[in-house]
Amino acid sequence: QVQLVESGGGLVQAGGSLRLSCAASGSIFSINDMGWYRQAPGKQRELVARITRGGSTDYADSVKFRFTISRDNAKNTQYLQMNSLKPEDTGVYYCNAVFRAATTLRYLEVWGQGTLVTVSS
Repeated sequence: QVQLVESGGGLVQAGGSLRLSCAASGSIFSINDMGWYRQAPGKQRELVARITRGGSTDYADSVKFRFTISRDNAKNTQYLQMNSLKPEDTGVYYCNAVFRAATTLRYLEVWGQGTLVTVSS
């Protein structure tokens, strides 16, 4: 009933920029934390950045000062602005959200389908 749809991935040269978007839709009362994770080939999924409903942010050390997470609560959408991209940023990026369901008010978690980011050297 609730889904996250990502967009914005693609191929970029090292030093370039990309902006990912993730829109939530469905039976949502409110969204608490939102975040971005990534999974490189042969590696485990890792946290990239997360943001609370109030706007507090947290970043992986490897992306600090290069990536910026933001959200638009009115649109149930989060963004990840990625600058100064490096080949090691390559991977599938997944968005995540913890939300309260509109019908039950239970807290639930949902993942996006993933979008591929490839950074060439």
